[in-house]
Amino acid sequence: MYAKKLVLETDGNGHIKQPLSLPPNAQLEAIFLLIEDKQKSSVLRRKPSPKIANKGQILGDIITPITDVEDWNALA
Repeated sequence: MYAKKLVLETDGNGHIKQPLSLPPNAQLEAIFLLIEDKQKSSVLRRKPSPKIANKGQILGDIITPITDVEDWNALA
């Protein structure tokens, strides 16, 4: 099994503009992903619930680790 990427474009009625060339006597599985416009996706940004928005606080140092580097055991 191998994958072949096809980018298809449709007209105003939703019909594919260009003809497809597929292998004869073959079974194909198709998954269609819509390519979204970058401007559209930036408009639909998620926002936090108004119940929790702007209610968080930073208490203390968020940069310095709580434990010593030797306690991490990450380099062992």
